Amino acid sequence: MNENSLDDRIALITGSGDGMGRAHALLMAERGADIVVVDVNRRGAEETAAAVERLGRRALVCEADVAEPARAAAVVAEAVRVMGRVDILVNNAGFGQRATTPEIDEAAFDRMIAVHVKGAFFFTRAAVAGMKERRRGKIINISSIWGMSGAPVAPHYCAAKAALLGLTKAWAKEFAPWNIHVNAVAPGGVRSGGPIKMDSPEILRAKEERVPLKRYCEPREISYAVAFLASSEADFITGQVISPNGGETIVGI
Repeated sequence: MNENSLDDRIALITGSGDGMGRAHALLMAERGADIVVVDVNRRGAEETAAAVERLGRRALVCEADVAEPARAAAVVAEAVRVMGRVDILVNNAGFGQRATTPEIDEAAFDRMIAVHVKGAFFFTRAAVAGMKERRRGKIINISSIWGMSGAPVAPHYCAAKAALLGLTKAWAKEFAPWNIHVNAVAPGGVRSGGPIKMDSPEILRAKEERVPLKRYCEPREISYAVAFLASSEADFITGQVISPNGGETIVGI
């Protein structure tokens, strides 16, 4: 077996009904994994599942709002019942929202934390029990470059993504005795999803010009990092953050 192969692994990916989550699901399916597609949008999840099945892999659709802790346990239980186990967990579900501090009310703040942080926490808590029994597992949290650098237009989003980095490091230490690896991927600009749609083509191009590589990436380019961390090639990597960002973090140095 190739070390980057995911043959016969079971990967549960939250927020995989579209965008980056769908890209993760399809690349991992191409590399041999069966996919548990979790999304609040059932239609999107079913479309991802159909694409996975066209690649010759099994897919299970689970409709869930990851902000509801009870759904995490139910989804993982369903995945184990139908697919047999969960080998890989990708905490990908999330959303962007541009707002300054005076514009963010308690409901908006709570929703941001609930989806990104509580969602990852309770899905991990549900999935890690089986990983401990098998003494093997891979957990990948999808953070953001803004979780490392901050941004003036989305402090609640930055806080949520930074919290995922803290969880990554804490879990890497906590779960290491069971040979469970926990890492994070913190993308820079990605040509996918809501944040890109907020900008006009002219503004987007100006932002891309500030990136050393002069472009934002495609979702699949983030998926390569996710699939690598899920593979045996990353068996000595834990507690780390990979940030595919085209060099954004070195600007000004």
